[in-house]
Amino acid sequence: MGKTRVSLVFIGHVDAGKSTTTGHLIYKCGGIDETTLSKHEAEANELNKPSFKYAWILDNLKAERERGITIDISLWKFESSNYAFTVIDAPGHRDFIKNMITGTSQADVAVLVVDASHGAFEDGMSKDGQTREHALLAYTLGVKQV
Repeated sequence: MGKTRVSLVFIGHVDAGKSTTTGHLIYKCGGIDETTLSKHEAEANELNKPSFKYAWILDNLKAERERGITIDISLWKFESSNYAFTVIDAPGHRDFIKNMITGTSQADVAVLVVDASHGAFEDGMSKDGQTREHALLAYTLGVKQV
């Protein structure tokens, strides 16, 4: 019998840390090697954005790196002993909500990343916040495991 396939999307408000969390997860699970991470770290340091080393595992577009936000979805596949994962990094900025919907519509499970710092949590959960909107969209698209 083959491995169980799971598609996992990371969603949430802009700048909540979705790409960084996703990239770090991929690294910790052995999805990329130390040499590749070192390359991303050097590139991030060159642009004075050292905290972006994990985010840049997935954010490959020049515009994404310059602006510091995810624009398009990124997919990454890796396997554990029992599961074959497809990780989807979705944009959080409201200008790219169509791309978030595209990524979320492919997912079995969503990880809602929430910035808990004072002010950021409130922004994400406000009437116009992307945390709230992403959670509602994921549910509407049939993703019941959040």
